[in-house]
Amino acid sequence: MDSLPIDAIRHGLIFYILLVCSVCIHEWAHAFAAHKLGDPLPSAQGRVTLNPLAHIDTVGTVILPLLMIFAPIFLGTGAGLVLFGWGRPVEISLPNPKTRTRDDLIISAAGPLSNLALCLLLAVIGGQLGKLPLNLSELFTYAIFINAALFIFNLIPIPPLDGSHFLRHLTGMRTETFHQLARYGFLILIIMLTLSPIQNMLRFGIYSVAGIFQGIMMASLSG
Repeated sequence: MDSLPIDAIRHGLIFYILLVCSVCIHEWAHAFAAHKLGDPLPSAQGRVTLNPLAHIDTVGTVILPLLMIFAPIFLGTGAGLVLFGWGRPVEISLPNPKTRTRDDLIISAAGPLSNLALCLLLAVIGGQLGKLPLNLSELFTYAIFINAALFIFNLIPIPPLDGSHFLRHLTGMRTETFHQLARYGFLILIIMLTLSPIQNMLRFGIYSVAGIFQGIMMASLSG
């Protein structure tokens, strides 16, 4: 490679920063919901904060995303766009037996819903700022796409993703069975993500959600 692809590196850095911010807000939303429902564990572990250091996972937020973004750039195969990353999971204790199922579902939903809310917020702000003499549309398009991806990806019903909690309660899965499934969850997820039908479903879901909010941004921009 004769020279470093500066534009690709710049886009990769922007993409990575937006990914880290979005993942951290996702994890904070889990912790915040648990805290509001009376679960003391996230607060005791310092997770009810927007400080990224509290939510970063070494592999899922640092090593893997950086490799997936920048390895294609430095190998000369183009810019990489990572859709696979995670934060440090928020631990919960669900101390109230009477509302345990409800609380688990609310806490699980809080993460993906925070990404959906971010999509809307970014669409509105991006549309308004786009009326100014600033070239920020690409930044907001990236951010909407990342949060749409996190929303869809976390709905996959495989532990440790949020969708698994809904599957667990919908099917009446025993706690022991769920924990047993969780032991192999990462392997199952990797295998699933290699299957073309799964990839196509995820791609359709991500682009559909992102398209809705990017459309809102464009409508706001032209309004």
